[in-house]
Amino acid sequence: MKRLFRAGRVAILVSGAAACQKAQTAPLYEAVPVARRDIVVTASASGVVQPILTFIVKSKAWGEIIEMPVQTGDEVRKGQLLARIDPRIPQQNLAQAQAALDKARAQLETATAQLRRSEALYRSQSISETEYESSNLAHATASAAVVNAEAGLQTAKDAMEDTQVRAPITGSILELDAVLRTVISSPTLGGGTVILKMANLDTVQDSAMVAETDIGRVQPGLPVTITVDAFPNRTFDGTVLKIGPQAQIMQNVTSFPVFVNIPNPGHLLKPGMNTEVRIHTGRRDGVLAVPYAALRTPRDVASGAAVLGLDPQLVEQQIAAATAAAAPQGRAGDSTAHPTSQVQAPGTFTTPNGRVITLPPGVTADQVQQAIAKMRTGAEPTAAERALLAQVFGRSQRSGGGGGGGGGGGGGGARGPRGGSGKRRAGNVTAVPIKTGLSDQDYVEVTAGVEEKDTVLVLPSASLVQSQQQFRQRFQNVTGGGLPGLRQQQSQPAAGAR
Repeated sequence: MKRLFRAGRVAILVSGAAACQKAQTAPLYEAVPVARRDIVVTASASGVVQPILTFIVKSKAWGEIIEMPVQTGDEVRKGQLLARIDPRIPQQNLAQAQAALDKARAQLETATAQLRRSEALYRSQSISETEYESSNLAHATASAAVVNAEAGLQTAKDAMEDTQVRAPITGSILELDAVLRTVISSPTLGGGTVILKMANLDTVQDSAMVAETDIGRVQPGLPVTITVDAFPNRTFDGTVLKIGPQAQIMQNVTSFPVFVNIPNPGHLLKPGMNTEVRIHTGRRDGVLAVPYAALRTPRDVASGAAVLGLDPQLVEQQIAAATAAAAPQGRAGDSTAHPTSQVQAPGTFTTPNGRVITLPPGVTADQVQQAIAKMRTGAEPTAAERALLAQVFGRSQRSGGGGGGGGGGGGGGARGPRGGSGKRRAGNVTAVPIKTGLSDQDYVEVTAGVEEKDTVLVLPSASLVQSQQQFRQRFQNVTGGGLPGLRQQQSQPAAGAR
Protein backbone atom coordinates (compact mmCIF):
# COMPACT_ATOMS: atom_id res chain seq x y z
CA MET A 1 0.00 0.00 0.00
CA LYS A 2 1.43 3.39 -1.01
CA ARG A 3 1.51 6.11 1.61
CA LEU A 4 1.43 9.80 0.74
CA PHE A 5 3.48 12.26 2.78
CA ARG A 6 4.11 15.96 2.54
CA ALA A 7 6.94 18.09 3.84
CA GLY A 8 6.01 19.65 7.14
CA ARG A 9 6.92 18.56 10.58
CA VAL A 10 9.79 16.21 11.14
CA ALA A 11 10.20 13.39 13.60
CA ILE A 12 12.77 11.04 15.10
CA LEU A 13 13.57 7.64 13.63
CA VAL A 14 15.28 5.44 16.24
CA SER A 15 15.42 1.81 17.28
CA GLY A 16 14.05 0.51 20.52
CA ALA A 17 17.49 -0.46 21.78
CA ALA A 18 18.91 3.03 21.28
CA ALA A 19 16.05 4.57 23.18
CA CYS A 20 16.42 2.17 26.09
CA GLN A 21 20.08 2.93 26.60
CA LYS A 22 19.30 6.38 27.96
CA ALA A 23 15.85 5.69 29.29
CA GLN A 24 17.02 6.37 32.82
CA THR A 25 18.26 9.89 32.05
CA ALA A 26 15.63 10.93 29.49
CA PRO A 27 12.47 12.74 30.63
CA LEU A 28 9.40 10.61 31.02
CA TYR A 29 7.06 10.26 28.06
CA GLU A 30 3.65 8.70 27.60
CA ALA A 31 2.88 5.95 25.09
CA VAL A 32 -0.59 6.37 23.59
CA PRO A 33 -2.11 3.79 21.19
CA VAL A 34 -3.35 5.07 17.85
CA ALA A 35 -7.12 4.62 17.97
CA ARG A 36 -10.24 5.73 16.21
CA ARG A 37 -12.20 8.54 17.80
CA ASP A 38 -14.52 11.41 16.97
CA ILE A 39 -12.87 14.77 16.30
CA VAL A 40 -15.09 17.79 16.92
CA VAL A 41 -13.90 21.34 16.24
CA THR A 42 -15.83 24.08 18.01
CA ALA A 43 -15.99 27.85 18.13
CA SER A 44 -16.37 28.92 21.75
CA ALA A 45 -18.19 32.01 23.01
CA SER A 46 -20.08 33.34 26.01
CA GLY A 47 -23.79 34.01 25.88
CA VAL A 48 -26.93 34.77 27.83
CA VAL A 49 -30.21 32.83 27.88
CA GLN A 50 -33.19 34.89 26.69
CA PRO A 51 -36.84 34.10 25.90
CA ILE A 52 -37.63 33.97 22.21
CA LEU A 53 -40.65 36.26 22.72
CA THR A 54 -41.64 38.19 25.85
CA PHE A 55 -45.25 39.34 26.40
CA ILE A 56 -45.98 42.56 28.26
CA VAL A 57 -49.45 42.20 29.78
CA LYS A 58 -51.64 45.29 30.30
CA SER A 59 -55.32 45.71 31.13
CA LYS A 60 -57.88 47.35 28.86
CA ALA A 61 -59.83 48.25 31.97
CA TRP A 62 -58.75 50.87 34.48
CA GLY A 63 -59.16 50.89 38.21
CA GLU A 64 -57.93 49.07 41.29
CA ILE A 65 -56.55 45.52 41.16
CA ILE A 66 -58.70 43.55 43.59
CA GLU A 67 -57.36 40.07 42.83
CA MET A 68 -54.02 38.67 41.56
CA PRO A 69 -53.79 34.86 41.92
CA VAL A 70 -50.34 34.48 40.26
CA GLN A 71 -46.78 35.10 41.39
CA THR A 72 -43.41 35.36 39.71
CA GLY A 73 -42.26 32.00 38.33
CA ASP A 74 -45.75 30.47 38.08
CA GLU A 75 -46.57 28.36 35.05
CA VAL A 76 -49.90 29.44 33.56
CA ARG A 77 -51.97 28.23 30.65
CA LYS A 78 -53.55 30.31 27.93
CA GLY A 79 -56.77 31.94 29.18
CA GLN A 80 -55.94 31.52 32.88
CA LEU A 81 -56.87 34.45 35.16
CA LEU A 82 -53.92 36.71 35.94
CA ALA A 83 -55.61 39.69 37.63
CA ARG A 84 -59.07 41.10 38.34
CA ILE A 85 -59.86 44.81 38.16
CA ASP A 86 -62.55 46.55 40.26
CA PRO A 87 -65.76 45.85 38.23
CA ARG A 88 -68.14 48.34 39.87
CA ILE A 89 -68.04 51.04 37.19
CA PRO A 90 -68.21 48.53 34.28
CA GLN A 91 -71.15 46.84 36.03
CA GLN A 92 -73.00 50.15 36.29
CA ASN A 93 -72.30 50.91 32.66
CA LEU A 94 -73.57 47.45 31.75
CA ALA A 95 -76.81 48.00 33.68
CA GLN A 96 -77.36 51.37 32.01
CA ALA A 97 -76.72 49.89 28.58
CA GLN A 98 -79.20 47.12 29.26
CA ALA A 99 -81.84 49.67 30.37
CA ALA A 100 -81.22 51.80 27.30
CA LEU A 101 -81.72 48.77 25.10
CA ASP A 102 -85.00 47.87 26.83
CA LYS A 103 -86.25 51.44 26.39
CA ALA A 104 -85.30 51.48 22.73
CA ARG A 105 -87.04 48.21 22.07
CA ALA A 106 -90.22 49.49 23.77
CA GLN A 107 -90.15 52.64 21.69
CA LEU A 108 -89.69 50.53 18.59
CA GLU A 109 -92.76 48.45 19.43
CA THR A 110 -94.83 51.64 19.90
CA ALA A 111 -93.56 53.13 16.68
CA THR A 112 -94.31 49.90 14.82
CA ALA A 113 -97.92 49.84 16.07
CA GLN A 114 -98.38 53.51 15.21
CA LEU A 115 -97.07 52.87 11.70
CA ARG A 116 -99.61 50.06 11.15
CA ARG A 117 -102.52 52.31 12.17
CA SER A 118 -101.21 55.11 9.98
CA GLU A 119 -101.03 52.80 6.98
CA ALA A 120 -104.67 51.75 7.48
CA LEU A 121 -105.88 55.33 7.88
CA TYR A 122 -103.83 56.51 4.91
CA ARG A 123 -105.38 53.81 2.67
CA SER A 124 -108.88 54.95 3.75
CA GLN A 125 -107.76 58.55 3.16
CA SER A 126 -108.54 59.45 6.77
CA ILE A 127 -105.10 61.09 7.32
CA SER A 128 -102.94 63.15 5.09
CA GLU A 129 -99.74 61.99 3.43
CA THR A 130 -97.68 64.20 5.78
CA GLU A 131 -99.00 62.41 8.87
CA TYR A 132 -98.24 59.04 7.26
CA GLU A 133 -94.63 60.06 6.54
CA SER A 134 -94.23 61.21 10.13
CA SER A 135 -95.21 57.73 11.32
CA ASN A 136 -92.59 56.16 9.00
CA LEU A 137 -89.89 58.52 10.33
CA ALA A 138 -90.77 57.71 13.95
CA HIS A 139 -90.49 53.99 13.22
CA ALA A 140 -87.09 54.36 11.53
CA THR A 141 -85.81 56.44 14.44
CA ALA A 142 -86.94 53.82 16.94
CA SER A 143 -85.19 51.06 14.92
CA ALA A 144 -81.92 53.03 14.90
CA ALA A 145 -82.17 53.58 18.64
CA VAL A 146 -82.43 49.84 19.18
CA VAL A 147 -79.27 49.23 17.10
CA ASN A 148 -77.36 51.88 19.07
CA ALA A 149 -78.55 50.43 22.36
CA GLU A 150 -77.46 46.93 21.35
CA ALA A 151 -74.01 48.24 20.41
CA GLY A 152 -73.77 50.06 23.71
CA LEU A 153 -74.73 46.91 25.58
CA GLN A 154 -72.04 44.88 23.79
CA THR A 155 -69.44 47.52 24.60
CA ALA A 156 -70.46 47.40 28.24
CA LYS A 157 -70.18 43.61 28.25
CA ASP A 158 -66.69 43.80 26.73
CA ALA A 159 -65.64 46.33 29.31
CA MET A 160 -66.94 44.03 32.00
CA GLU A 161 -64.91 41.13 30.60
CA ASP A 162 -61.82 43.34 30.41
CA THR A 163 -61.80 43.57 34.17
CA GLN A 164 -60.53 39.98 34.12
CA VAL A 165 -56.97 39.94 32.73
CA ARG A 166 -56.19 36.50 31.28
CA ALA A 167 -52.97 34.91 29.97
CA PRO A 168 -52.43 35.47 26.22
CA ILE A 169 -50.17 32.37 25.92
CA THR A 170 -49.09 29.32 27.86
CA GLY A 171 -45.89 30.28 29.64
CA SER A 172 -44.13 31.44 32.79
CA ILE A 173 -44.53 34.65 34.78
CA LEU A 174 -41.19 36.46 34.50
CA GLU A 175 -41.93 39.69 36.36
CA LEU A 176 -44.77 41.37 38.29
CA ASP A 177 -44.90 45.13 37.69
CA ALA A 178 -48.12 45.73 39.64
CA VAL A 179 -49.34 44.29 42.92
CA LEU A 180 -52.66 43.89 44.68
CA ARG A 181 -54.52 47.20 45.31
CA THR A 182 -52.56 49.01 42.62
CA VAL A 183 -54.66 51.47 40.63
CA ILE A 184 -53.87 51.05 36.95
CA SER A 185 -54.76 53.09 33.87
CA SER A 186 -56.12 51.95 30.55
CA PRO A 187 -53.94 51.81 27.41
CA THR A 188 -56.23 54.50 25.96
CA LEU A 189 -55.07 56.83 28.73
CA GLY A 190 -51.30 57.41 28.41
CA GLY A 191 -50.32 53.94 27.22
CA GLY A 192 -51.68 52.01 30.17
CA THR A 193 -50.02 50.33 33.14
CA VAL A 194 -47.91 47.17 32.76
CA ILE A 195 -49.20 44.47 35.08
CA LEU A 196 -46.68 41.68 34.41
CA LYS A 197 -44.29 40.13 31.86
CA MET A 198 -44.43 36.52 30.75
CA ALA A 199 -42.89 34.24 28.13
CA ASN A 200 -42.97 30.67 26.86
CA LEU A 201 -39.78 28.91 28.01
CA ASP A 202 -40.31 25.61 26.18
CA THR A 203 -37.66 26.88 23.72
CA VAL A 204 -35.23 29.59 24.72
CA GLN A 205 -32.66 31.56 22.77
CA ASP A 206 -28.98 32.08 23.51
CA SER A 207 -27.33 35.22 22.24
CA ALA A 208 -23.59 34.45 22.00
CA MET A 209 -20.86 36.83 20.89
CA VAL A 210 -18.55 34.94 18.51
CA ALA A 211 -15.14 36.39 17.65
CA GLU A 212 -14.51 37.67 14.16
CA THR A 213 -11.84 35.01 13.59
CA ASP A 214 -14.40 32.21 14.07
CA ILE A 215 -17.52 33.74 12.52
CA GLY A 216 -16.53 32.63 9.01
CA ARG A 217 -17.01 28.98 10.00
CA VAL A 218 -20.43 29.55 11.62
CA GLN A 219 -23.62 29.16 9.61
CA PRO A 220 -27.32 28.57 10.40
CA GLY A 221 -28.22 24.98 11.22
CA LEU A 222 -24.93 23.99 12.88
CA PRO A 223 -25.28 21.98 16.12
CA VAL A 224 -24.41 23.76 19.35
CA THR A 225 -23.59 22.54 22.86
CA ILE A 226 -24.36 24.84 25.81
CA THR A 227 -23.25 24.60 29.43
CA VAL A 228 -24.31 26.74 32.39
CA ASP A 229 -22.86 27.14 35.86
CA ALA A 230 -26.10 25.96 37.46
CA PHE A 231 -25.68 22.49 35.87
CA PRO A 232 -21.92 21.95 35.44
CA ASN A 233 -22.26 18.24 34.69
CA ARG A 234 -24.98 18.61 32.08
CA THR A 235 -24.98 19.93 28.54
CA PHE A 236 -27.84 21.33 26.47
CA ASP A 237 -28.10 20.93 22.70
CA GLY A 238 -29.20 23.67 20.35
CA THR A 239 -29.06 24.86 16.76
CA VAL A 240 -27.74 28.07 15.23
CA LEU A 241 -30.74 30.15 14.13
CA LYS A 242 -29.05 33.15 12.53
CA ILE A 243 -26.02 35.43 12.66
CA GLY A 244 -26.45 39.09 13.49
CA PRO A 245 -25.30 41.39 10.64
CA GLN A 246 -23.91 44.13 12.89
CA ALA A 247 -20.56 43.62 14.65
CA GLN A 248 -19.95 44.80 18.18
CA ILE A 249 -16.59 46.00 19.47
CA MET A 250 -15.83 45.40 23.13
CA GLN A 251 -12.34 46.00 24.53
CA ASN A 252 -10.90 46.19 20.99
CA VAL A 253 -12.34 42.76 20.14
CA THR A 254 -14.76 42.52 17.22
CA SER A 255 -17.56 40.00 17.70
CA PHE A 256 -20.82 39.12 16.00
CA PRO A 257 -24.01 38.02 17.77
CA VAL A 258 -25.06 34.45 17.00
CA PHE A 259 -28.58 33.42 18.01
CA VAL A 260 -29.08 29.80 19.07
CA ASN A 261 -32.41 28.08 19.72
CA ILE A 262 -32.32 25.61 22.62
CA PRO A 263 -35.16 23.19 23.47
CA ASN A 264 -35.95 23.61 27.17
CA PRO A 265 -38.72 21.13 28.05
CA GLY A 266 -37.98 21.08 31.80
CA HIS A 267 -37.52 24.85 31.96
CA LEU A 268 -34.12 24.31 33.57
CA LEU A 269 -32.63 27.17 31.59
CA LYS A 270 -33.79 30.47 33.05
CA PRO A 271 -33.65 33.87 31.33
CA GLY A 272 -30.48 35.72 32.23
CA MET A 273 -28.29 32.63 32.81
CA ASN A 274 -24.72 33.00 31.56
CA THR A 275 -23.70 30.24 29.17
CA GLU A 276 -20.61 28.81 27.52
CA VAL A 277 -21.45 28.10 23.90
CA ARG A 278 -19.55 25.67 21.68
CA ILE A 279 -20.58 25.75 18.03
CA HIS A 280 -19.57 22.56 16.20
CA THR A 281 -17.95 23.90 13.04
CA GLY A 282 -16.28 20.61 12.00
CA ARG A 283 -16.62 16.93 12.79
CA ARG A 284 -14.99 13.63 11.87
CA ASP A 285 -16.44 10.39 13.23
CA GLY A 286 -14.39 7.25 13.78
CA VAL A 287 -11.10 8.48 12.30
CA LEU A 288 -7.55 7.56 13.30
CA ALA A 289 -6.31 10.17 15.75
CA VAL A 290 -3.24 10.83 17.86
CA PRO A 291 -2.64 13.32 20.67
CA TYR A 292 -1.62 16.68 19.29
CA ALA A 293 1.32 16.73 21.72
CA ALA A 294 2.82 13.75 19.86
CA LEU A 295 3.62 15.93 16.81
CA ARG A 296 6.89 17.80 16.33
CA THR A 297 7.89 20.62 13.98
CA PRO A 298 11.35 20.89 12.35
CA ARG A 299 12.46 23.40 14.96
CA ASP A 300 11.63 20.86 17.70
CA VAL A 301 13.77 18.03 16.31
CA ALA A 302 16.61 18.70 18.72
CA SER A 303 14.34 18.74 21.76
CA GLY A 304 12.55 15.56 20.68
CA ALA A 305 15.86 13.80 20.17
CA ALA A 306 17.07 14.99 23.56
CA VAL A 307 14.05 13.45 25.25
CA LEU A 308 14.99 10.04 23.83
CA GLY A 309 18.73 10.57 24.33
CA LEU A 310 19.59 10.64 20.60
CA ASP A 311 21.97 12.66 18.44
CA PRO A 312 19.86 15.52 16.99
CA GLN A 313 22.06 15.90 13.89
CA LEU A 314 21.83 12.24 13.06
CA VAL A 315 18.07 12.30 13.55
CA GLU A 316 17.71 15.25 11.16
CA GLN A 317 19.66 13.37 8.51
CA GLN A 318 17.55 10.27 8.94
CA ILE A 319 14.31 12.26 8.83
CA ALA A 320 15.32 13.81 5.51
CA ALA A 321 15.93 10.35 4.09
CA ALA A 322 12.63 9.02 5.43
CA THR A 323 10.71 11.95 3.95
CA ALA A 324 12.22 11.38 0.53
CA ALA A 325 11.50 7.65 0.74
CA ALA A 326 7.86 8.24 1.65
CA ALA A 327 7.13 10.75 -1.14
CA PRO A 328 4.70 9.58 -3.89
CA GLN A 329 6.14 8.12 -7.08
CA GLY A 330 4.77 8.39 -10.62
CA ARG A 331 2.53 5.62 -11.88
CA ALA A 332 2.25 4.18 -15.33
CA GLY A 333 -0.31 6.03 -17.37
CA ASP A 334 -0.13 9.28 -15.40
CA SER A 335 -0.41 12.28 -17.65
CA THR A 336 1.69 14.44 -15.35
CA ALA A 337 5.43 13.89 -15.31
CA HIS A 338 6.87 13.33 -11.85
CA PRO A 339 10.34 14.41 -10.76
CA THR A 340 11.47 10.79 -10.52
CA SER A 341 11.11 10.44 -14.27
CA GLN A 342 13.58 13.23 -14.97
CA VAL A 343 17.13 12.50 -16.11
CA GLN A 344 19.61 12.86 -13.28
CA ALA A 345 22.44 15.28 -13.88
CA PRO A 346 25.90 13.94 -13.02
CA GLY A 347 26.66 14.36 -9.33
CA THR A 348 23.03 15.26 -8.39
CA PHE A 349 19.92 13.48 -7.16
CA THR A 350 16.33 14.73 -7.68
CA THR A 351 13.91 13.84 -4.89
CA PRO A 352 10.30 12.88 -5.69
CA ASN A 353 9.14 16.35 -4.60
CA GLY A 354 11.44 18.02 -7.17
CA ARG A 355 14.33 19.10 -4.93
CA VAL A 356 17.80 18.70 -6.47
CA ILE A 357 20.52 17.49 -4.07
CA THR A 358 24.23 17.68 -4.87
CA LEU A 359 25.80 14.31 -4.12
CA PRO A 360 29.08 14.03 -2.24
CA PRO A 361 32.12 12.66 -4.11
CA GLY A 362 32.00 8.91 -4.72
CA VAL A 363 28.20 8.64 -4.34
CA THR A 364 25.97 7.99 -7.34
CA ALA A 365 22.28 8.63 -7.84
CA ASP A 366 21.65 4.91 -8.36
CA GLN A 367 23.03 4.12 -4.90
CA VAL A 368 20.75 6.68 -3.28
CA GLN A 369 17.76 5.46 -5.28
CA GLN A 370 18.35 1.84 -4.25
CA ALA A 371 18.62 2.78 -0.57
CA ILE A 372 15.42 4.81 -0.70
CA ALA A 373 13.58 2.01 -2.54
CA LYS A 374 14.66 -0.44 0.14
CA MET A 375 13.31 1.83 2.90
CA ARG A 376 10.04 2.21 0.98
CA THR A 377 9.48 -1.53 1.08
CA GLY A 378 9.82 -1.49 4.87
CA ALA A 379 13.13 -3.38 4.94
CA GLU A 380 15.79 -2.37 7.46
CA PRO A 381 18.71 -0.60 5.66
CA THR A 382 22.22 -1.77 6.31
CA ALA A 383 24.74 0.30 8.24
CA ALA A 384 26.41 1.33 4.96
CA GLU A 385 23.09 2.39 3.41
CA ARG A 386 22.11 4.28 6.54
CA ALA A 387 25.46 6.10 6.52
CA LEU A 388 25.04 6.84 2.81
CA LEU A 389 21.61 8.42 3.32
CA ALA A 390 22.84 10.36 6.34
CA GLN A 391 25.76 11.68 4.30
CA VAL A 392 23.58 12.71 1.34
CA PHE A 393 20.71 14.33 3.17
CA GLY A 394 22.87 15.74 5.94
CA ARG A 395 24.89 17.56 3.30
CA SER A 396 21.73 18.91 1.64
CA GLN A 397 20.50 20.31 4.94
CA ARG A 398 23.84 22.00 5.66
CA SER A 399 23.72 23.62 2.21
CA GLY A 400 20.21 25.01 2.78
CA GLY A 401 18.24 22.35 0.93
CA GLY A 402 16.59 20.77 3.93
CA GLY A 403 12.87 20.47 4.39
CA GLY A 404 11.03 23.59 5.37
CA GLY A 405 9.40 24.14 8.67
CA GLY A 406 5.84 23.14 9.06
CA GLY A 407 3.17 25.27 10.54
CA GLY A 408 2.20 25.07 14.11
CA GLY A 409 -0.75 23.24 15.45
CA GLY A 410 -4.19 24.61 15.22
CA GLY A 411 -7.19 22.91 13.90
CA GLY A 412 -10.55 23.61 12.60
CA GLY A 413 -9.84 23.04 8.93
CA ALA A 414 -10.07 19.86 6.94
CA ARG A 415 -6.47 20.44 5.91
CA GLY A 416 -4.76 20.43 9.23
CA PRO A 417 -1.04 20.44 10.01
CA ARG A 418 1.28 17.97 8.41
CA GLY A 419 3.90 16.69 10.76
CA GLY A 420 5.92 13.91 12.25
CA SER A 421 5.28 11.69 15.19
CA GLY A 422 7.49 9.39 17.21
CA LYS A 423 5.78 6.02 17.23
CA ARG A 424 6.49 2.52 18.45
CA ARG A 425 6.04 -0.26 15.89
CA ALA A 426 7.04 -3.90 16.43
CA GLY A 427 9.04 -3.00 19.55
CA ASN A 428 11.04 -0.22 17.84
CA VAL A 429 10.78 3.53 18.29
CA THR A 430 10.49 5.14 14.86
CA ALA A 431 10.00 8.75 13.78
CA VAL A 432 7.72 9.08 10.77
CA PRO A 433 6.30 11.96 8.74
CA ILE A 434 2.51 12.01 8.80
CA LYS A 435 -0.32 13.89 7.11
CA THR A 436 -3.05 15.22 9.36
CA GLY A 437 -6.55 16.61 9.00
CA LEU A 438 -9.01 18.04 11.47
CA SER A 439 -7.81 18.89 14.99
CA ASP A 440 -9.57 19.88 18.19
CA GLN A 441 -6.29 20.98 19.82
CA ASP A 442 -6.24 17.83 21.96
CA TYR A 443 -6.29 15.17 19.21
CA VAL A 444 -5.59 15.43 15.51
CA GLU A 445 -6.89 13.32 12.65
CA VAL A 446 -4.20 11.31 10.86
CA THR A 447 -4.84 10.58 7.19
CA ALA A 448 -1.48 8.93 6.42
CA GLY A 449 1.63 7.81 8.26
CA VAL A 450 0.38 5.60 11.11
CA GLU A 451 -1.86 2.60 11.54
CA GLU A 452 -4.31 1.55 14.20
CA LYS A 453 -1.86 -0.98 15.66
CA ASP A 454 0.84 1.66 16.26
CA THR A 455 1.64 3.51 19.47
CA VAL A 456 2.75 7.15 19.50
CA LEU A 457 4.94 8.79 22.13
CA VAL A 458 3.77 12.00 23.77
CA LEU A 459 6.98 13.86 24.60
CA PRO A 460 7.43 16.98 26.72
CA SER A 461 7.26 20.29 24.92
CA ALA A 462 10.39 21.94 23.55
CA SER A 463 10.23 24.71 26.12
CA LEU A 464 9.93 22.17 28.93
CA VAL A 465 12.94 20.21 27.70
CA GLN A 466 14.96 23.39 27.37
CA SER A 467 14.04 24.53 30.87
CA GLN A 468 14.96 21.08 32.24
CA GLN A 469 18.35 21.23 30.53
CA GLN A 470 18.99 24.75 31.83
CA PHE A 471 18.03 23.70 35.36
CA ARG A 472 20.30 20.67 35.17
CA GLN A 473 23.19 22.84 33.95
CA ARG A 474 22.66 25.40 36.70
CA PHE A 475 22.48 22.61 39.28
CA GLN A 476 25.77 21.15 38.06
CA ASN A 477 27.41 24.58 38.10
CA VAL A 478 26.30 25.22 41.68
CA THR A 479 27.15 21.77 43.06
CA GLY A 480 30.30 21.32 41.00
CA GLY A 481 28.98 18.32 39.14
CA GLY A 482 26.74 16.85 41.84
CA LEU A 483 26.21 16.65 45.58
CA PRO A 484 29.20 15.51 47.66
CA GLY A 485 29.33 11.71 47.81
CA LEU A 486 26.32 11.29 45.50
CA ARG A 487 28.21 9.91 42.50
CA GLN A 488 30.28 7.67 44.74
CA GLN A 489 27.19 6.20 46.34
CA GLN A 490 25.53 5.63 42.99
CA SER A 491 28.60 3.97 41.52
CA GLN A 492 28.87 1.42 44.36
CA PRO A 493 26.64 -1.64 43.83
CA ALA A 494 24.19 -2.56 46.52
CA ALA A 495 24.98 -5.46 48.77
CA GLY A 496 24.15 -8.77 47.14
CA ALA A 497 23.44 -7.20 43.71
CA ARG A 498 24.97 -8.75 40.62
